Amino acid sequence: MTAQDSLTTARRAAAVGSAAIVLLALAACGPEPEMGPVRNGDPEAGETAILEYGCASCHTIPGVESVSRTIGPDLTGFDDQIYIAGQLPNRPEELIRWLQNPQEIVPGTAMPNMGVTEQDARDIAAYLYDQ
Repeated sequence: MTAQDSLTTARRAAAVGSAAIVLLALAACGPEPEMGPVRNGDPEAGETAILEYGCASCHTIPGVESVSRTIGPDLTGFDDQIYIAGQLPNRPEELIRWLQNPQEIVPGTAMPNMGVTEQDARDIAAYLYDQ
């Protein structure tokens, strides 16, 4: 190998190293990784929202004292269920949508529209998936 070839090889190695550093820096500047199954959802705030909206009036919810166990489905092991309301695939974004407007998704369902905000829905979903 000539001195010129060695210099070219060294320059290529430096360029590859520089590119790797740039890519790592760009990756660090990207969006924060999703924590848990619900993006921007807080399970602790979800428990509070469950109490405020009175969800335990109709549902059995792990960790929350329930009034009735006969109106709505038992939400124990919610993350293991295949469907939400027997209609939607059990995915966080679908649950958030359901919590905000169940009557639009399944007209006439026993689940009333409770005026759940998007953030409260995210927090409730985070709580249910965290149990």
